[in-house]
Amino acid sequence: MFVNEITRPAKLSEWFYDSRLKGVCNHETRGHIRADLHRYFFATVFAKEFERSPVLGDFPKGLLPLHKNIEEALSETKFNDRFRVQVANRPSTTVVSHIAKDGHYYIHYDPAQCRSLTVREAARLQTFPDNYFFEGPRTEQYHQVGNAVPPLLARQIADIVARLF
Repeated sequence: MFVNEITRPAKLSEWFYDSRLKGVCNHETRGHIRADLHRYFFATVFAKEFERSPVLGDFPKGLLPLHKNIEEALSETKFNDRFRVQVANRPSTTVVSHIAKDGHYYIHYDPAQCRSLTVREAARLQTFPDNYFFEGPRTEQYHQVGNAVPPLLARQIADIVARLF
């Protein structure tokens, strides 16, 4: 499902949607190595079936990454969720600026897409309106999204403060 195909809640439609836009901006996928694509596909199918993101212990041994701390991650909870699917119709995890360096924690829920989230999708999770344009290289765009206070939250706080004054 692409950003422009997402069903918008009626009460938030005016917040997100801008009829002047003829498409979406900042919606390019990043490249992934083949081994990660296999992991992403497994993780998304798992999430679709079990309605939760898998932890490393759920992965077949052949799909486990060859990281130095993989045994530690398997035996404890430290970083055992390093491949995190944003499960459809569930609250997302918090989008942080680390998304710029690592998309593994922000995997799109649709197995057919088999990828991490785009800047626009991460921005939507953070409640940026669709007409908000992020500038600079894609890495910087991810930083802008991850470092931001969610705009809808900021607006709601501002409305309350304005009423107090």
